Amino acid sequence: MAQRRSGRRVSGKRLALRWTLFLGGLAFFAGSVLLVFSYFTVQIPDPNAYVTSQATILAYDDGTEFARIGAQNRTSVPLGKIPLDLRHAVLAAENRNFYSEHAISPTGIIRALFNMARGGGVQGGSTITQQYAKTAFLTPDQTIKRKIRELIIAIKLENMMTKDEILENYLNTIYFGRGAYGVETASQLYFGKSVRDLTLRQSAVLASVLRSPGYYDPGLREGNAERLAARYRYTIRGMVSAGWADQKLLKNLEMPKVLARSKTGILAGPKGYLVAAVQKELNKLGFSDDKLMIGGLKVTTTLNKKAQEAAVLAVAKEAPKKAPDDLHIGLAAVRPGTGAILAMYGGPDYVERQLNNATQGITQAGSSFKPFALIAALEAGVALDTVWSGKSPQTFDDNGKPYEVANYGKKSFKNLTLLEATEKSVNTVYVPLGIAIGPEKVIDAARRAGIPEQVEMVPTPSVVLGVASPKVLDVANSYATFAAQGVYAKPFLVVEVGNRNGGVLYKANPQGQEVFGKEVMADLTYALQNVVKYGSGFAAQKLGRPAAGKTGTSQENSSAWWNGYTPQIAASVAFYRDDSTESLRGIGGMRTLTGGSFPARIWTEFMKGALKGEPVIDFPEPVFIGEDALADGSIYNIIPRPPGFDDVVVPPANPTPTPSAVTTPTPSPSKTGN
Repeated sequence: MAQRRSGRRVSGKRLALRWTLFLGGLAFFAGSVLLVFSYFTVQIPDPNAYVTSQATILAYDDGTEFARIGAQNRTSVPLGKIPLDLRHAVLAAENRNFYSEHAISPTGIIRALFNMARGGGVQGGSTITQQYAKTAFLTPDQTIKRKIRELIIAIKLENMMTKDEILENYLNTIYFGRGAYGVETASQLYFGKSVRDLTLRQSAVLASVLRSPGYYDPGLREGNAERLAARYRYTIRGMVSAGWADQKLLKNLEMPKVLARSKTGILAGPKGYLVAAVQKELNKLGFSDDKLMIGGLKVTTTLNKKAQEAAVLAVAKEAPKKAPDDLHIGLAAVRPGTGAILAMYGGPDYVERQLNNATQGITQAGSSFKPFALIAALEAGVALDTVWSGKSPQTFDDNGKPYEVANYGKKSFKNLTLLEATEKSVNTVYVPLGIAIGPEKVIDAARRAGIPEQVEMVPTPSVVLGVASPKVLDVANSYATFAAQGVYAKPFLVVEVGNRNGGVLYKANPQGQEVFGKEVMADLTYALQNVVKYGSGFAAQKLGRPAAGKTGTSQENSSAWWNGYTPQIAASVAFYRDDSTESLRGIGGMRTLTGGSFPARIWTEFMKGALKGEPVIDFPEPVFIGEDALADGSIYNIIPRPPGFDDVVVPPANPTPTPSAVTTPTPSPSKTGN
């Protein structure tokens, strides 16, 4: 009986062995089939499409880089331009037998499987080829399926590429922390220099960081510096052991100094508004965000480095120092006749507030709109020296309803010319002027100048007082039309988009359109020059060159503008708050913050910087439209006689307008703009 029991035990072991061999063989066969199947079915994305992908470079109009767009901050460099010391340092730290071993490390795989059997995650112990496959082509998911794909891709890469090609692509894709992918960008962020200028010790630091930037970047968290120092010593010893570095290095293993981590990102500060605005325009031109993130494009913009820096400095220097948090300042500058946006100030920090004060924020324009009424009047033959009643307040007819108008500060004037009314921004002259010309013609002039259809304007007497709410860029571009002697051009930011091979993918073709006659513009500019010389824009006199412009202060002082131009640049500056009912009164210690105060000072400081080194150019001489017609009273046949026209005093024929010096009235609350 005992012998039978013993026989049964032996046969059971044999049976178990047979089943083990059978199942093992079946598993081996299935695994082999799976690997073979995977090898032929797993496709490798185009290595060049990913590896050579780079951030899109944004440049000023002179080609100087100012920012990059890209999920991965990367600049690829050929292997020949990567120092041999850096290559050796990476091999010493990560894969010393890279050039002699195959793409897959059996010991690494066994170690990873052992770790998984103990309940750990999927691990590497990977070769550089495996790391490259994982970095370039796979998601970071820790799964068996992803690990198998990694192995297959690594094998295929080894069959497709040389060791040098794999190493080059690896060094251009591996993540170093600080948002940097690849050795060139990492070199800039850790040492402030190009990779070609790295020392051996600096190369060893970068090689030590790449295994786990979160664990070794000394600027990231406490303890990292000590861990990096230990890893650095390991790398140096590895280089010496392999014969890639002199043994003298072992006598002094002190690390070189690493730059502190930048506390700002690509979108931080005023620059963020430029990046976002350019990216938005690129999207409209057909360049998707995906293309911008990895396309390695070179985008040349209209932005001028000198002008942009002047804009930021002007706001910093001249803005009120103690202001509420919801005070917003917008500045936009345009090259007349081209539509090229030279500079913009959208706010102090895009990260804090994504609404661009120059291109997205809106506020009432106030008397910034009076030039449109003046244009319509000049086109109708109304002369600058026609004389009007400036009494305040006055009541006018608004389609059968009384419309009471008062001047800024409730200042009342006797008879004064249209030129003087422009200098002093007299509402009780401009409202009847708009009524006489026709509010629809005022709107038409505004549209032709550059106020887009999206800005609602209603043909009522109040349109000349700027109750509409445009963007700062809208007004700046409209005044650029004035500066260009009546030539309108659509504003734009992107001049050219090139690919990484130097090919041109897009090139702007700006076209100007003459929308106003040169004679009308000459008289308009003459009047707006007098605003600077004798009126509310006197702060712009400090520019020291011919300038023209117009203030704008809206109802209840909820916004304040200065819009001005020289023959070379037109720019607008606006102040406003989040709540359109909130007043600017008291800001900067001013009883009333008008367009002729802080906005005009910022504009002047900006123009000084933007025009530094530029020639002084004069405006065309005025032609004094309509003055010959006044002698025989034919003015009455050109436009209907508006309310208050009985007070008009017809001057003698061909008078020479003589500007009279004006003292700006003391700011005080007013229901109408200035």
